[in-house]
Amino acid sequence: MVILEAKNLVKRFGGLIATNDVSLSVEQGSITGVIGPNGAGKTTLFALISGFHTLSSGEIWFEGKRIDGLKPYDLCKRGVARTFQVVKPFASKSVLYNVTVGAFARTNRTAEAERSALEVLKLTGLYEKRDALAKSLTIVDRKRLEVAKALATGPKLLLLDEVLAGLTPREVGEAVELVRTIREQGVTILMIEHVMQAVMALCENVHVIHHGVKIAEGTPMEVTRNETVIKAYLGEKYAAAAGSQ
Repeated sequence: MVILEAKNLVKRFGGLIATNDVSLSVEQGSITGVIGPNGAGKTTLFALISGFHTLSSGEIWFEGKRIDGLKPYDLCKRGVARTFQVVKPFASKSVLYNVTVGAFARTNRTAEAERSALEVLKLTGLYEKRDALAKSLTIVDRKRLEVAKALATGPKLLLLDEVLAGLTPREVGEAVELVRTIREQGVTILMIEHVMQAVMALCENVHVIHHGVKIAEGTPMEVTRNETVIKAYLGEKYAAAAGSQ
């Protein structure tokens, strides 16, 4: 069953076309990847799906209902949540406070919101740091906090925007396991990622965007062997290294 379908998405910023006739679908329960060079239009695509930008043309459907034109808070209530590349927690507030704010998307009761937030913190490995100030966290824990804030809203579809950027190989491995655990909780995931190790390990299907246009789609193995993708994004060194494995 398709949970998300984007049809012929176009976004213009003046004379710049950030996304140009991009279409994709996401199967319920899947982990789907979006890859491509910096400036390709990937984050703009997420902003369109999550209501932060309005479409110039095209349609977005979620659970069989058209959602383009809805505001981010309306989409959040329907079950669409996202993270951001640049994490911006409430720095002077506790980890628990930050996540509890997200939980208020589902309840107006403080005690219930805190209970939900604590469960999310256990899931994301931040429970022991629940009373720490957000500004005191390491990069990897700030990334986890960003995911926790989104999870606290109770999403059906979670958009992850480069949550592995800046992490060490060991931290990437831990993050991959966290993403798998989130999917096991029944959350469908659409993720933008440059860390191909994670894309290969996690994604069933991958969409490749370049200069605002989708240039390829397929399994991770298929897209990493696609000559157009190699030339536009991965490079011959990656292809050679992958081929030798």
